[in-house]
Amino acid sequence: MTLDEIDRALVLALARDAAQPTTQLGRKLGLSQPATWRRIRRLQESGVLSARRLQLDAAKLGFDVTVFLGIKLATKGRVSLEDFERAVSAIPEVQTVDHVLGLYDYRLRVVARDLADFERVLRRRIMTLPGVGDVEANVLLSEERRPGPI
Repeated sequence: MTLDEIDRALVLALARDAAQPTTQLGRKLGLSQPATWRRIRRLQESGVLSARRLQLDAAKLGFDVTVFLGIKLATKGRVSLEDFERAVSAIPEVQTVDHVLGLYDYRLRVVARDLADFERVLRRRIMTLPGVGDVEANVLLSEERRPGPI
């Protein structure tokens, strides 16, 4: 699908705040509400817009620690990637599971209430998963969210 300048502006506006009403978006873009709605619908049907997500503030919900884990699966036993992904995805503290190329096989984003809680999740839940070998932890100090290239 080819995006024109209005489509790009619409995608950028939705990336900043996906909950904006179409009347407000239309005013910003010089479009009527129905025209804005039709463009959003076309972007959804083409797959450019796949979902609107709610962004939660983990710290305000009591999860003050975020840790990125690099996990290398053990070569002994050869657990299947699907089995590992299914098992790790069932852990509520694991926010994202990324299969990556490099030193580690997976990168996980894990939230915890504090470091003791993270240690509990790591020892009792993550380290006991089938196939887990080497693990490297990086504690998030700060995060700046930047809009994408559009």
